[in-house]
Amino acid sequence: MKSQWTPERRQRQATAIQRWKPWEKSTGPRTPEGKAIVSRNANKGGKRELLREEMREFRQFIKDATVILDEATQC
Repeated sequence: MKSQWTPERRQRQATAIQRWKPWEKSTGPRTPEGKAIVSRNANKGGKRELLREEMREFRQFIKDATVILDEATQC
């Protein structure tokens, strides 16, 4: 069961966070190596377009094979 945040609990948490100010301690990457790593966070690897092209080719192959099989069974 999830705990429910009451308005009082929410207010206490907001006050504590304002006191802690965690955003002042958050610096992100500091070194050039760290910056290079996080610059690729949104990179999906470029595989999606390759997969789409392979699926197009596969669907065309299935269509061609179906036509050949249909012609062969009509004889």
